[in-house]
Amino acid sequence: MQTADILDAIGGLSAQLKTYAAKLPPIVHLSAVPMGVKPKFEAIDEYEDIVTRIRTQSAGTAYKSLNESFVESLEAFEVGKLLGSVQPLLAVLDHVERMQRDKEIEVGRIDEKRIGEYRAALHKILPGNKPELDGAGRGM
Repeated sequence: MQTADILDAIGGLSAQLKTYAAKLPPIVHLSAVPMGVKPKFEAIDEYEDIVTRIRTQSAGTAYKSLNESFVESLEAFEVGKLLGSVQPLLAVLDHVERMQRDKEIEVGRIDEKRIGEYRAALHKILPGNKPELDGAGRGM
């Protein structure tokens, strides 16, 4: 397993989150959350397939420690918690950057660029995306 595999998974999960977020109304009152707000079963299955694949591939590698965040994101996605789905993926990106900084893994230039692109994409998905949130989710 390589960093590119982790980033491919984050890219797939981000695409699922972006599709789901686009279907949400701008304001959802928690007291009256309609059943239609949860992701479709097909989307959940695709999300779960990506998480399962990454967990299987990462067994016995330096990336194994990321599995908990991927599962946390999946569990939040299954019940329609957008914020709870995005935050663990941002934590994965933070963790990958820390692993690179600590020389546990090597990250090429292309993958460094992808990390920044995925971080920006995930920030755009966050509910209430406002300028005052710029930089949130950086560093551990």
